[in-house]
Amino acid sequence: MNNKKLLASAALVVALSTAVTAPAQAASKEKCYGVAMAGQNDCANLAGTHSCAGQSAVDKDPGEWKLVAKGTCEDIGGLLKAAAKKKFAEDKAK
Repeated sequence: MNNKKLLASAALVVALSTAVTAPAQAASKEKCYGVAMAGQNDCANLAGTHSCAGQSAVDKDPGEWKLVAKGTCEDIGGLLKAAAKKKFAEDKAK
């Protein structure tokens, strides 16, 4: 087998294994808003000012989120999406 075929095969294996494990991981996690420290968010924020991980500017912004174990968000002082959207709208109206 030449190097190109070997590399293509390896890439296919990685892609397929990622596609299978991602839903399983997602089922055991939930988005928790208001717990991310500056620069440690997992993805886009509610304000729509960025769309990438690691771009939060302040600690515990209610519009920023991190994935946490399902059922633990409120225990650590975070908000689930509906509550976060409500708080974000209230803060924006001030």
